[in-house]
Amino acid sequence: MIPDLLGGLAREPAECIVRINDAPIDTLYPLLAEVVVETGRNAPDTATLTFETRRDERGEWAVQDATGLLDDTPLIREWNRVGIVAAFGMREEEVLRGFIRQIRAEYPEDAGAAKLIVECQDESLQLDRTHRRKSWGSETLPSSDLLILTETLGNYRGLAPDPMNGSGQSRIVGLNQDGTDIGLLQARAEDNGFELIFRRGVVYFGPPRPGLPTPQPMLMVYAGRAGNCMAINVTADAHQPDAVAFDLPAESGASTTEVRVEPDLPLLGRERAGNAESGLPPFVWRMSGEAGTSEARLRAKAQHKANEADLHRIQAEGELDGTLYGHVLLPGLPVGVDGLGSRLSGLYYVDGVTHTFNAQGYRQKFRLLRNAWGDTLDSLPGAGPLAAVMGGLDLSFGIGIGVGA
Repeated sequence: MIPDLLGGLAREPAECIVRINDAPIDTLYPLLAEVVVETGRNAPDTATLTFETRRDERGEWAVQDATGLLDDTPLIREWNRVGIVAAFGMREEEVLRGFIRQIRAEYPEDAGAAKLIVECQDESLQLDRTHRRKSWGSETLPSSDLLILTETLGNYRGLAPDPMNGSGQSRIVGLNQDGTDIGLLQARAEDNGFELIFRRGVVYFGPPRPGLPTPQPMLMVYAGRAGNCMAINVTADAHQPDAVAFDLPAESGASTTEVRVEPDLPLLGRERAGNAESGLPPFVWRMSGEAGTSEARLRAKAQHKANEADLHRIQAEGELDGTLYGHVLLPGLPVGVDGLGSRLSGLYYVDGVTHTFNAQGYRQKFRLLRNAWGDTLDSLPGAGPLAAVMGGLDLSFGIGIGVGA
């Protein structure tokens, strides 16, 4: 463990710990070749565990026939609970919490290349088991999105709504559910332009949060021994609309009224991307109307599309060294990027992260979004003159990354 002489932090070799039904898979770590976890803000988090497997003299296979330490219950079994964490010394950060969804055994011609591949999904998977027919809200007792979310999550152990959830729509009357609970929540999130994120036992149901006051630990590019970002590419996309419009039918007659919705996200820099001084008219994308759709629903959809387009004005892709970063980068939250110059450095919004643990180490491939130019990192909490000298520190240390505890 090597301390950060200025910040009091420590860099520890990163390890991957896998727990099934809350117990580490100690006996299987030597056969665990790779763990890949896909996390994002618009889809369930998933994981793929790839094991090498061998057959013993009794005809039993080391992984697919493995049992728990206290009984003969199969260890790799559908719907067993799975937890994957990144461990930095004594400190752990969760990467995924969920269930085993699929098990695939591969027996090629070469017996030495046999594998067992375990596919996992976050805790949203359990909401996709029961088909319900229910009507939410009545004229005398209307419902709301928060009530729907709270009551739905109450059917499942270990899930709670995030205190930062958005309010969504109120006075919902006669909303018919004819499907699974996850289908209902995904539809409600879409209607409100919300993100739906299952993370660490908490469900976030709300608008994008690029403007949170305290972002995640910073990504450092070309920062010498303080660097953690191995590579990053940034692209500015000019073909993103400035606003989204839809037609609202008039109360009488055949004429319609155009409603134009502009993004309402905070700027992640000093100057909005898109070059408003180009002299061109505003770029407005028109949304196709749906018969019988209310103005509130159309406006929410238009707001969502306008905000997504705004976030995609500047896009970045890159890769982190997980040990040097020392944290799990989380989608749906902001992060600072330093070392790209006064125009490209600054706050970005994390769209997705692919975590890979294997013999080569711990890597995090990320996708970032931004709606503005300009470095505002000096205004973040904790920023100050010490940040400027971090790249000059001579923190010499060895790096070792393993899979297992």
